Amino acid sequence: MTVRATLFDMDGLLIDSEVLWHRAEVEIFGSLGVPISEEEDRTTKGMFVAEVVSYWHQRYPWTGASAESIVERLLNRVGELVESDGRLLPGAVRAIDLAAQRGPVALASSTPRSLIERCLSHFGLLDRFASLHSAESEPFGKPHPGVFLSAAASLEVSPTDCLVFEDSSAGVLAAKAGRMAVVAVPVPFDRALPAFALADLVLDSLSDLSEHWMDRAFGLKAIT
Repeated sequence: MTVRATLFDMDGLLIDSEVLWHRAEVEIFGSLGVPISEEEDRTTKGMFVAEVVSYWHQRYPWTGASAESIVERLLNRVGELVESDGRLLPGAVRAIDLAAQRGPVALASSTPRSLIERCLSHFGLLDRFASLHSAESEPFGKPHPGVFLSAAASLEVSPTDCLVFEDSSAGVLAAKAGRMAVVAVPVPFDRALPAFALADLVLDSLSDLSEHWMDRAFGLKAIT
């Protein structure tokens, strides 16, 4: 394995925002009569926000609010929660820096671009990435590799020369479908999922990322 560029997911990998998405969904869908559990498990994890709205509307139809308005409410609420309660996950900035020292870096997420920019700006990370890509601009979301392929193309790098950092099983499958190397950082509850066996490296935290492993991945001698 020798790579030339790095692609990062965002939610649940760099930012501890999965719980904030869940809080927003419980709050907003609950106001519409949708009985979403307060537990942390998210049935709709990995879906586009519009798909989440459609999913719950099909099961618990509501009236008086359009799907588009609920999408906007969710995005705005998640943005507010990130700005008030969000935090960067351990090792996130260091991982971006290690990657950027070795090649170009892009972000590829299922989150809509407007919210990507809002979140990265809040944490001062917007300028760390050469390009930003949202799966909302692709015909299909993860586990389809489209968003990763577009990110690789923006960096003018072959997909086979890319390293992807992901926390979700769908993201790992998407990266592997694009013939990319993968570092997976799953939550403990998900670690036993079969998709993570496909990753080139599985970490408990981005804090555990080794400079020496990155050097090997990029075919470099140790950086001093």
